[in-house]
Parts: sequence; structure tokens; C-alpha cells
Amino acid sequence: MTTPQFAVPAPGHHLAQVNIGRTVAPLKSPELADFVAQLAEINALAERSPGFVWRMVDEAGADATGLRPDRDDDLLQINCSVWESVAALRDFTYRSGHLRVLARRREWFQRPEGAHQAMWWVPIGHRPSVAEAMARIAAIRAHGPGPEAFTFREAQSAPGGAG
Repeated sequence: MTTPQFAVPAPGHHLAQVNIGRTVAPLKSPELADFVAQLAEINALAERSPGFVWRMVDEAGADATGLRPDRDDDLLQINCSVWESVAALRDFTYRSGHLRVLARRREWFQRPEGAHQAMWWVPIGHRPSVAEAMARIAAIRAHGPGPEAFTFREAQSAPGGAG
């Protein structure tokens, strides 16, 4: 996978990303034990990765498993983070130890119904909320990828970026 040439950062912007997934069972179930056991390691790997800026955490501060993007769905999990660029996020996602966990996602997560990930450019220093992140998923579901929300495959340049 290569980032399209037009998907370049611009001064004053970072890349936000969100992905959501519905687990096959509650987080405290035996079916999810191996996934939960790897969360701290993968989160630490992200934080050490070149280009990492920030990740969303719940009130406990370790991860986002206590957040509820849909109050009626205890199985729906959210992951949201900010990176310096599409390339930095791609390297973490597909060229680090994260890949071994990603490869096992079907063991722990149901097949998504519709778009389940989105990326968008934010001003440096901005930290997306759960509501903002879910709105970006909704934008892709409603309109497809574009400047408001996109994916690796259809990456967009930051406002004011080249292209």
C-alpha cells in the first residue's frame, strides 16, 4: 500500500483516525482475554512509534475500553488517535507489532456493517471527542470518502496542503 501523492500533511495539521468494532463477546469474557491482555503492549507500541501524537483514553487513563460510542451497545469499542501524517499511521498499522494483533481481529471482532474507520485532518493541538469521531464514521457511511472523512485508500491532503 502506498499513500496517494496528494495525501500530504500541511503546516499546522495532524491526522486524526478512528476505528470502531463490535466485539464477539463482552471484554471481560474468556473469548476476549487474549485481546485485552495485549492492549497495554500495543498502546505502548503506538506511543513509541514515530509520528504518534495522542490517543483517546477513558477516565481510567489506560485505554479507551470504558468509552461507549453507543450507550445501547456495550460491545462497540472505539479507538481514536492523532498522528503527524498518513505515512506515520500506515507504518504503525501495517509495519509494526500491531500487525500481528490486526491479523487476529476476526477472532475478537464481528465483521463490520458498513464503514468502520475514518481519517481526517485536524489543527495541531486538537483532540477529537467520541462524538466527533463517530460523526466522521457517519460521514463516510453517508457520503463515502472525501475531505471530511477518508481512508488509507482514498487519503486526502490536509487543508492548505499540496495537491
